[in-house]
Amino acid sequence: MTTRRFGLSGQPMAIIALCMLGVLVLLAVLAPVLWGEAAVKANPDAIALPPSAEHLLGTDKLGRDILLRTLVASRLSLVMAVVATLMGLCAGLLLGAVPAVLGPRAQRWFAGVINTWLAFPVLLVAMLTVILLGTGATTAVIALALTMTPSFARLAQTLSSRVGGSEYLAAARMLGVSQRRQFTRYVLPNIAEPVIVNVTSSIGGGLLALSSLSFLGVGVQPPDFDWGRLLSEGFGQVYNSPVAAIGPGVAVVFAGLAFSMLGESLAGQLRDRENRKALSPRKLGPAPVAVEQAARPEATPEEGPVPLLEVDGLSVSFPGPEGWIRPVQDVSFSIYPGEIVGVVGESGSGKSVTMMSVAQLAPAGAAVTARRLRFDGDDLTGLTPAAAGKVLGTRVGVVFQDSLTALNPALRVGTQLAEVPRVHLGAGRKPARAQAVRALDDVRIPEAERRAQQFPHEFSGGMRQRALIAMAQIGSPSLIIADEPTTALDVTVQRRVLALLRNKCAESGAAAVVVSHDVAVLAELCGRILVMYAGRVVEDVDIALLPTPERLAHPYTRALVASLPDLDTDRGEPLVTIPGEPPDLSRPVTGCAFAARCAFATARCESETPVLTPYRHGGRVACWHPQDDTAGHEEGEA
Repeated sequence: MTTRRFGLSGQPMAIIALCMLGVLVLLAVLAPVLWGEAAVKANPDAIALPPSAEHLLGTDKLGRDILLRTLVASRLSLVMAVVATLMGLCAGLLLGAVPAVLGPRAQRWFAGVINTWLAFPVLLVAMLTVILLGTGATTAVIALALTMTPSFARLAQTLSSRVGGSEYLAAARMLGVSQRRQFTRYVLPNIAEPVIVNVTSSIGGGLLALSSLSFLGVGVQPPDFDWGRLLSEGFGQVYNSPVAAIGPGVAVVFAGLAFSMLGESLAGQLRDRENRKALSPRKLGPAPVAVEQAARPEATPEEGPVPLLEVDGLSVSFPGPEGWIRPVQDVSFSIYPGEIVGVVGESGSGKSVTMMSVAQLAPAGAAVTARRLRFDGDDLTGLTPAAAGKVLGTRVGVVFQDSLTALNPALRVGTQLAEVPRVHLGAGRKPARAQAVRALDDVRIPEAERRAQQFPHEFSGGMRQRALIAMAQIGSPSLIIADEPTTALDVTVQRRVLALLRNKCAESGAAAVVVSHDVAVLAELCGRILVMYAGRVVEDVDIALLPTPERLAHPYTRALVASLPDLDTDRGEPLVTIPGEPPDLSRPVTGCAFAARCAFATARCESETPVLTPYRHGGRVACWHPQDDTAGHEEGEA
C-alpha cells in the first residue's frame, strides 16, 4: 500500500496519520532494544515515585519507570492488534470471498454461517473464548480475531458478489481457469482497495479492544505488559499519582487516532477518485484557456438564419500523469432550428465528449474552454455548470449512450420521466404521470401504462434506450443531443426510433445532434454530418454527397464511406479498411492527425495543422489536399 496508489500525497490528514504511524513503528522497533532491560528491572529505592526530571511519569510499585514501560509496550500492543486484524481478515476472506468461485450452493451455505456468526454479541464471543482457552496474550488475539471475522466476511461477501456475476469471471470459468486462480487473480484484486481501507480502520479498533481486555485482566498477563496492562496498573495508584495512568492512555489514543485517520483518508480518496486527480500542479501545468482569436480569425457574419447552437473553438482537456490531455481541440460548428446533424468518427475521436461538454455534462475533472458558446441567444461561456444548467433547463434533451446506468435503478421508469414536467414545468402528479405514459407510448413501448410502473431492470436493453429517448423529448426541448441512441436496438425498432426522432423534430421545430460511428444510420436521419478525427472536426458535409464518395473532400471521410459495405459489395474480396491507427492524444500531435494514414500526405501535412474552412462542395473541410471530383491532386487548396 503506497501513498501514490491511493493518491494521499496531497492530503494533510493522511500526511499527519502517516507521520504518527512512523513514530509508532520506530518505537516498536527501537524501544525494546534501547530500554527493554530498564523497563522490567525492579528498583526498590524508587518505588511509587511521583513525576520528576528523572522519571517523567513517575515509577510503579516495583520502582520501574512508567514512561519507559509505555514506550517498550508499543511493540507488543501494535503486534497483537495487527496480528489479530490479519487473522480476522484471512478468515473473513475465506468465508466471504471464496464462495464467489464455488457456486450458488456454497454461497448460500456460507451466507448462513456469516449471518449466524453476526447474531452473537461481540463481548459474548470474546468471553467465551477466554473461558475455553484461558487468559493470556494469545487468547486475547484469538478472541479479537473471532470477533472481527464476521464483519470482514460480510464486507468480502458484498464486494465479491459483484465480481461473481461479472462476465470476465464467467469467461474464466468457461476457459477452465482453476478456482484457486479465479480467487487470487479475479476476485481478490477487484475487492482489494475497500478491504485495505477497512483493515486500516480495524487495526485502531482492535488496539482499543485488546487494551480493554488487558485492562480487565483477561488479556496480557505478567510479566508481559501492553498498554492495557499498564493502564490497569496505573489505575491502582491513581489517587496517589494520577500521572501513572496518563502515559498508557495517551499511547492508546495516539495509536487509535493514527489508524483511524489513515483509514478515513483512504476512504475519502476512494470516494472522490472520480472527481479528483492526484497530480502536481507544477507537473500538470497551467489550466487550459481558450485559443486566441488570432489563431483563427472570426468569420464575418452573413445574412441568413440565426443558429440555435453556435460553438467556436471548443476544447476539452483532462489532467493526466504527464500534463493536460486534450481529446477535443478547437471544434467549431453551428446547429440551426429544425436541423438534424450527425457526428461520426472512430471510437476515441471525441464525439461524445464534445456533445456532452456542449450540454454542460462534461466528465468530472474536465476543463472546457471555448471562444464562443451560444445557445438560443444565451452566452454559455464563463458560466458555472449550475448557472449554465439553469439557462438550458428543459431546452436541451440528452439521450445517453449507456441506458443501464443512465436510469435510476431505485425509481420506477414512469416516476423518472414524470420528474421533468413536475420539476421544470410545474405540472401536478397526475398530469405528469399521464405525460410520462404518453411519452413511453410515443417511443413504441407496448403497454405503456403498465411499463411505467416497472423498474429499469425489468426493461430490456432496447426498451431502456427508448425510455431514455422518451425522457429527452418529454420536456419539448429545442435541441436533442443523442449519443448513440440506437446502439441497443434491433433493426426494426431502430428504424422506428429514427423515424420518431425525425418526426418529433419536424413537428416541434427542434434540432437534433446524433452521435454515431455508423454512417448508414446517420445517412437515414440527418441532413448533414460532422466528421471528427482525433478530437477535431475534419469535414462538415451535406449528407446528399455520401452516395458519391468521389465528391467528398477529406480523405478520412472518403475512407469511412468506402469501408461501409452495401448490396453491390463483392463478397469475394476483403472488406475495405483504413490502414493504421488513430494517434495517441495523450501526446501532442503535430500537423494533421490523419497524415500517418493518408495516401496524399506531404511534408506540410506533418508540420502544419489544417484549419476548418468553407469548401466548394458547400460544406467545410480541414485538409491541405482535399480530394473531390474537381480538385484532383492539386496541392494548396484549403
